[in-house]
Amino acid sequence: MVHQYKNNGYNIVLDVNSGAIHVVDDVVYDVIPLWETHSKEEIIEKLKAEYKESEIAEAIEEVAELEKDEVLFTKDEYEDYVIDFKKRPTVVKALCLHIAHDCNLACRYCFAEEGEYHGRRALMSYEVGKKALDFLIANSGNRRNLEVDFFGGEPTLNFQVVKDLVAYGREQEKIHNKNFRFTLTTNGVLLNDDIMEFANKEMANVVLSIDGRKEVNDRMRPFRNGSGSYDLIVPKFQKFADSRNQTNYYARGTFTHFNLDFAEDVLHLADLGFKQISVEPVVAQDTDEYAIREEDLPQLFDEYDKLAAEMVKRHKSGEDFNFFHFMIDLEGGPCVAKRLSGCGSGTEYLAVTPWGDLYPCHQFVGNEKFYMGNVTEGVTNTQIRDEFKSCNVYAKEKCRECFARFYCSGGCAANSYNFHGDIHNAYDIGCALQKKRVECAIMIKAAEALEEE
Repeated sequence: MVHQYKNNGYNIVLDVNSGAIHVVDDVVYDVIPLWETHSKEEIIEKLKAEYKESEIAEAIEEVAELEKDEVLFTKDEYEDYVIDFKKRPTVVKALCLHIAHDCNLACRYCFAEEGEYHGRRALMSYEVGKKALDFLIANSGNRRNLEVDFFGGEPTLNFQVVKDLVAYGREQEKIHNKNFRFTLTTNGVLLNDDIMEFANKEMANVVLSIDGRKEVNDRMRPFRNGSGSYDLIVPKFQKFADSRNQTNYYARGTFTHFNLDFAEDVLHLADLGFKQISVEPVVAQDTDEYAIREEDLPQLFDEYDKLAAEMVKRHKSGEDFNFFHFMIDLEGGPCVAKRLSGCGSGTEYLAVTPWGDLYPCHQFVGNEKFYMGNVTEGVTNTQIRDEFKSCNVYAKEKCRECFARFYCSGGCAANSYNFHGDIHNAYDIGCALQKKRVECAIMIKAAEALEEE
C-alpha cells in the first residue's frame, strides 16, 4: 500500500508496509498512482501533455528502482504475525493506579466525572496499592521494566500514599529484579516544592494538565466555584518543567469545539517556555456542546498544517519544542506488537480502582461490563482479556486499508466502544485527526532531513 499527499510544498510518498518515506518531484509523484495498473507506454501517454517524455521515462526508472529495493509497493509482512501474537502468554507490564477518585477541579469535559468514575469518591489505601504492585510483579513474567502511573482524579490529594508506594516499589525491585518506572499526572493545584522534589527524584515522567491560553483553560478547567485555575498553575508548571531540565514531562491539554484554533494554545504553551507539549482533541458525545463535530474537521486540519509549518520554522531558528502527536520515529519505531495492538489495554496494561478492582484502562473504569477482577484474586474475567488480546489493526475493517494503521495501531479501544459499542471498531473523528497528524509529522521529518542535506 502506498499513500501520497502534498503538505507545505512537499510531495510526500509513504510506503505503508515498509515505512519508507520519499520526497519526490512532480513527475514521480504523478507516475506512482499509475504504476500498478498501467504499462510504461500507457504512463507516458497519460502524462506527456504535462511533462517531457524523457522526464517521464526517467521517473519510471526511478520508481522501478524503488520497487526493486523494496521501499515502494512492498508486501504486508505483518498480517501473518497476528496469529502468533494472539498465542503469546499474557504478561502485565503497566498499571494505571487510581490513587484518588476525587479532584479539586471541575473540568467540564472530564470523563471521570470530577474523579468519581460513575461511582463514589475514594482514596486508594496503602494496602490496596501494595497488592496492586504485588499483582504487577507476579504477572509480569520475565519482563524486568514495569510502569506505574499515579492517576486520578487528582493524585496529589493522596500524595503520602504515592510516596509510600514508591518506597515499597523500590524495595521490591531489589527482591524480584524488577525496575519500576513511576509516572504522575497532576492538575498542579497542590503542587509545592516537596512534591516537585519527590517527583524529580522518583518520577520518570510527569503530565501537567493545562489547556493553553488563559481564557481557554479557565473555561474548561475551573474550580467548583467557577473560578479559573490558570493563574495558579502556570508559575508552578513553569518551575516544575525547568526543574526537570525541560525533559521527561508533558504540558498536556485538551482542545474542544470552543477552541478550534488550538494551534494558538500549543504555541502559547511553547511561548511560556514549555518544550514538551501535548494538546489533544476532546472525546465527547455529539450531545455535548464542546464536542468535536465532523464539520469542524477542515478547520482542525488547517490548524495542524499551521502548527507543523510553525514548528519547521522554529526548528530553523533554534526555538524547537516537541509536540507529542508529531513525534514519529522513522528509523526504528515501535516493535511489531505495538504497531499491531497499540497501548496493550486489557492485556499488558490495566487500571486499578481505589478499592483494587481491575479494568482494561482508565476510560473503562466504572463500566461493570469491563470488570476484569481485582488485585487480590487477579484477572478472573479472562473473556474480557481475550477480547482485548484479539483487538488489532487486522481485526478492524476500518484499519485494514488505512495508511496510518501502523502509527496509531488501531486507535483507542475505549473511544471505539463509547461511539460504536464495540472495541473492534474505530472512532471516526479521531481517525481523521490521527491521519492528519501522521501526515504533518512526516512532513516535519522530511523538512528537517532535507535541511540537513
